[in-house]
Amino acid sequence: MRALRILLILVVILGGLFVIADRVAVNFAEGEVADKLKASENLAATPDVSIKGFPFLTQVAGGELDDVEVGIDGYEADTGTRSGTIRIDDLRADMKGVVFSGDYSSATAATATGTASITYAELLKAAKSEPTQVAPGVTANIVGLSDGGNGKIKVEVDATVLGTKLPKPVYVLSTVTVQGDTVKVHADSLPSFGSAELAENRVRTITDFEQKIEGLPGGIKLDSVQAAKSGVEITVKGSGVRLAG
Repeated sequence: MRALRILLILVVILGGLFVIADRVAVNFAEGEVADKLKASENLAATPDVSIKGFPFLTQVAGGELDDVEVGIDGYEADTGTRSGTIRIDDLRADMKGVVFSGDYSSATAATATGTASITYAELLKAAKSEPTQVAPGVTANIVGLSDGGNGKIKVEVDATVLGTKLPKPVYVLSTVTVQGDTVKVHADSLPSFGSAELAENRVRTITDFEQKIEGLPGGIKLDSVQAAKSGVEITVKGSGVRLAG
């Protein structure tokens, strides 16, 4: 009985040591991947990296991690225009089947899905902020974006008719969609500015606009978008996504 008791104690001790070693190893690996990702994507801050699954060491032995979660806040995505970049908030991606090199200098996920958000203030930069003529004697420009409910964006438009600014802004509900690497905002119906007769194509030069978003981390792509309380919420996905290297 004593020998069995000693054996059980040894098993518990060794099991505890294995768990400690496993957690130390996973913390080291998370730090290495985070540093490599920060360098490869030129990030201002170190991203959050969480390697899921237990034990970690058996995954390392197999050369592939089952599930890695990455979080990046304040990512500056390329817009493909002279305006430069657009800020992506709270970018979260869940990477599956991550193959890596021994020193974590390269890591590639078989698939990735995730979410991100863009504030209305940031998206507003893509709209025409300067008054633009939409008809003889009528100028208009977008001055605000907000949540319109039911997945719609409420677009606030100021207008001046025959030199007189309308006392109240005009509001339009718009649909937001993703097409390729571009977020598009399209008015469901057109505003009217007093009794002025307006051509639809002229009005839509104001109400409708789009924002290209390129160069997301690791090559992930836009999938879908929906209006929310404080901005638009985006889902992303990809295959062969690079975490590093």
